[in-house]
Amino acid sequence: MPKILVVEDDKNILTGLVDNLTMEGYKVVIAKDGKEAIAQVKERAPDLIVLDVMIPKLNGFEVCKQLKADGVTTPIIILSARGQETDKVLGLELGADDYVTKPFSPRELIVRIKAVLRRVSAPGKVEDVYQFDDVKIDFKRYQAFKKDKEVNLTAAEYKILKLLIANRNEPVSRHKILSEIWTSEEVTTRTVDTHIWSLREKLESNPSEPKRIVTIYRIGYKFVG
Repeated sequence: MPKILVVEDDKNILTGLVDNLTMEGYKVVIAKDGKEAIAQVKERAPDLIVLDVMIPKLNGFEVCKQLKADGVTTPIIILSARGQETDKVLGLELGADDYVTKPFSPRELIVRIKAVLRRVSAPGKVEDVYQFDDVKIDFKRYQAFKKDKEVNLTAAEYKILKLLIANRNEPVSRHKILSEIWTSEEVTTRTVDTHIWSLREKLESNPSEPKRIVTIYRIGYKFVG
């Protein structure tokens, strides 16, 4: 299940959110101030952030602004007691995906979370046969060719490549690749890096300077196409 970072300094609200999200099956990570929130995003790579505005050290708007400036694409739902339209507009302009005004029902928030996760995780359709440069990938038959010579890809490499192509021109986090391709808790993001390196060796014209499977600093990878 997706991992949710809840950033909230009110103990009662935090406890209620953690309990409800856990009961729904989500993995929950918490932070009680803005600086801790930014650190948790970098360390834990959550799939979605529930971010209160009125938190210590850095408020929610500042956290949102800094994360987006750092290139973080994790979706954000802002929580705020403020109901003014200007605050909602500011949150959305800073890159938040949704805005929920306190008081709110846990069920409403969970519905909003599910809607945002569906929206950001829905990949584009990948053709059975996909071609780029001098490479042809047949995802239906699990065959790959470069300069008309067959290239042996592993099952995991086919899955990673298909995931990246489905989200082409959009960054895909290491955590998302890890959760989509592997089920074992023992597999780390280092495994993702190793498979990306292997794909570049097999498919890129110059693996040391990849033009298709590129690294997005501190986030993950992107297929340019």
